[in-house]
Amino acid sequence: MQGIPEHADHEADLAVFYDRAAAAGSTRAMTPHRVQCRDRFIRLLKDEHRHSLFELGCGTGVEGLEFVRAGLHYTGVDLSSESVRLARGRGLDVSVATGRSLPFPANSFSAVWTMSTLLHVPNSRIHDVVSELVRVSAPGAPIAVGLWSGNDEEVLNPEDDEEPRRFFSRRSDETVRRIFGEHGEVEHFQTWPEGTGDESGPGRGAWKQHYQFLVLRTPEPK
Repeated sequence: MQGIPEHADHEADLAVFYDRAAAAGSTRAMTPHRVQCRDRFIRLLKDEHRHSLFELGCGTGVEGLEFVRAGLHYTGVDLSSESVRLARGRGLDVSVATGRSLPFPANSFSAVWTMSTLLHVPNSRIHDVVSELVRVSAPGAPIAVGLWSGNDEEVLNPEDDEEPRRFFSRRSDETVRRIFGEHGEVEHFQTWPEGTGDESGPGRGAWKQHYQFLVLRTPEPK
């Protein structure tokens, strides 16, 4: 990571950033493409008779509420204690935790959802986090992932106005397919251009490229 110490505590900085954002009332923008992906994922879960969903990076519970309204048993975690406090105020079952060590037994959930969260995980740790998602998922479970694309660069967001700035690992489509393909079958992958207006996104201008959405199917027992 050019210019970023390997020992940098990105998670602590991210918690500070999103604590501040949550207190200021910043929320994750639900663009039409993302809403469509969420609705399709919910239909997939219902078709497969899956009833529990875990979200990594739940924020203040914007999407958690939609999953609960769809009749799913919902559990979420986030690094930001302020986000978790606000999500709990909405009646959601959420807690503060890191994706590197999830506080759940193996095979706890029948599906996973994580949007714009794994881009905060450096390449040196991404496989550890994805392995944790697979561990807490039932065999054959679908894991939905949303990411901002990039040219395989790891940076502190140059467009953040205050310190600490957020860490981003912005990966190419090929890199994303390779990373997740090592943990199961990438059964769905799509991208789309996404404009400005997402307050939780990695930038507000030309630095954005496109959004990536995939569904990883965890391995079935042999």
